[in-house]
Amino acid sequence: MTTFETDPADPAAGPPAGAVPRTRTHHWHAGPPISEFPHLTGEEILRGIIAGRIQQPPIGSTLGFLLVEAGPGTAVFEGVLGDHLFNPMNTVHGGYLATLLDSALGCAVMSRLPAGVGYTTTQLNVHMVRPLFAESGHVRCEGVALQVGRTMATAEARITGCEDGRLFAHATTTCAVLAPRRAA
Repeated sequence: MTTFETDPADPAAGPPAGAVPRTRTHHWHAGPPISEFPHLTGEEILRGIIAGRIQQPPIGSTLGFLLVEAGPGTAVFEGVLGDHLFNPMNTVHGGYLATLLDSALGCAVMSRLPAGVGYTTTQLNVHMVRPLFAESGHVRCEGVALQVGRTMATAEARITGCEDGRLFAHATTTCAVLAPRRAA
């Protein structure tokens, strides 16, 4: 049950006592789906995203992180923290960490896939080792593909502080490798 000191449905009533007004606006451009690039390998698609030739996925704009590096079997994202990511304990929500890790893990796998082949996460194991706060600064999430086969792939990733290199979370994944879809 949720209770409020004022009625949230009545804008004239104002915010709950002690609330500090905040706004955050983000913009994104809906680019073509990855399926529009069947001639590009996963690594080529990721490098196209970094170069701005292919749109960054909208989840990055929503949560404040970007793909900044990609190579054979690797993907690196960086994120900017803020109180818009807080859970009720005033720490960065674990869902942000899981999403950032899942992005780096999946893209590390993607970077090893041939043209027309996709992937999807089938298992995600996340370990959060210390809390993040708005003042924790920028974070870096580095993903590495460990094994990419014909039908399955595994990868690992770590989130560290950009300034001090402290470990905040790490994860592993299993991904299903998806064969190209046949034309209907």
